[in-house]
Parts: sequence; structure tokens; C-alpha cells
Amino acid sequence: MKWNVEYTDTFGVDANYCWVKRFEIEIPDHASNTVIHRRLKAALDLTGVKGTWFDCGDSFSFRPYRSNTVLFGWPLGGGIK
Repeated sequence: MKWNVEYTDTFGVDANYCWVKRFEIEIPDHASNTVIHRRLKAALDLTGVKGTWFDCGDSFSFRPYRSNTVLFGWPLGGGIK
């Protein structure tokens, strides 16, 4: 399944989009949340960076600690299967 990934700066707690990196990656169908999280972070060279994950139902967001940035990931064409 293809996923969209965005990584951008924040202003306060909101995504700012002063700059943004966008990618489309492939993640196997029925992958666990852990696999999805690792693939999303790896796409942006954030492997090993600690932070907080948020499950937004049909998407995920990741906020690295001590960084004014946020990562968003969601599957193309609808919700998580």
C-alpha cells in the first residue's frame, strides 16, 4: 500500500509549512503500527529519533522531542486496513 509522508516545521503546536518535505512510500498491507512507524521515520532519516506518536484514526503523526517539527503519514486512497 502506498503512503504519503510529510515532514514540516511547527509554530507553537500547529504545522507551519514554512518548509516541507513530501514523499510517497510503499508499506506492506496489514503491517503493524510498529512497522508503519519505522518505515515513516526511515523515509525522512529520522531513525533513532525519539518522540511521540499520535494515532489519528486513518493517519499518524510524529513529533520529535526538542524539535519544532512534525511528521504526518497517511495511506493513499483511504483508511488503514
